[in-house]
Parts: sequence; structure tokens; C-alpha cells
Amino acid sequence: MNPPCVFCLILTGEIPSIRIHEDDHTLAFMDIHPVQPGHALVIPKVHHANLFEIPDEVIARTAKAAARVGRAIQRALNPPGMNLLQCNGEAAAQSVQHFHMHLIPRAMDDGMTMNWELVKGDIAAIEAVAGNIRAELARDGG
Repeated sequence: MNPPCVFCLILTGEIPSIRIHEDDHTLAFMDIHPVQPGHALVIPKVHHANLFEIPDEVIARTAKAAARVGRAIQRALNPPGMNLLQCNGEAAAQSVQHFHMHLIPRAMDDGMTMNWELVKGDIAAIEAVAGNIRAELARDGG
């Protein structure tokens, strides 16, 4: 990796972190640039850049750890909502090229602008895109 992956450096302890959960396969730590108090990250211990590269068993273990940490955040802070967010690629604002899940506690009118307006789409266009996705799923046995 060039330059070294910041999350891999966190895993090795070369960069300090505020760890909240660790198991054989994952690490959860507090985001040092929190969107809201309690904002945490969950990463696999093996480097995979994004959703398109991570093996199914690794993402499953990471999601399981994220659920456990999310429930603990809920009990500790009792926020009225929480986002589980995972970004892939520059256009989706992925800032570190190591698969990670954000757990972001939310409050009503907290100013976080991730939500979008619901606008009814063109059903025929949606169905056409769905057909393309189904075809790709069929190609890989899914």
C-alpha cells in the first residue's frame, strides 16, 4: 500500500486509537472526527479496500461486530436514531481505502445532512436497472 493505510497502522498500534471492541477478526474504535458524539468505526483486521474487494465471510464478521457495537452505543447513549453507513469510492466520500462501517448516533434536527428528499422515480427506468442487476446476480450464481 502506498501510502500506508491509516486503518492498518491503527491495527498495528503505530497510530493510536480509542478502541471500544476487538475480536479475532475486527476492531471497533471511536472516530476522531466524529459527526456526532458516539461516532464509531468498525473495520476488518485484514485489509480490503472496499465492498467490491471484501470476501463475504469478512464482511459478515464485520457486520456482526458493527451490530454488537451499535447495540452497545444505543444502550450507552440512548440516541433516538443511528446510521450504519458504509461508503465505497471517491464519489461516495470514502475517505480511507480500507473497508469500514460507521456507526453514527443521531438526534432529531442534529444538522447532519445525509438524508435525502423522497421523490418518486420512473418505475419503468427502475425496473430496467433492476433487470440489469438481476442479470449480474444470475451470472455469479446469486
